[in-house]
Amino acid sequence: MRKATRKKETKAFSEGVGRALRRAAKAARKTAKMYGTPIYVWENGKVVAKKP
Repeated sequence: MRKATRKKETKAFSEGVGRALRRAAKAARKTAKMYGTPIYVWENGKVVAKKP
């Protein structure tokens, strides 16, 4: 496999992973809002509970 082809495949894979993570985060926020539970995020070196 050539390096140029591998770089393109790696970039395409990374972009796909990014899209999937954003889609999963959106679904998690929707579910949390539906049930009134907090979303936990990493902020300034600490885990913080936020309302969706």
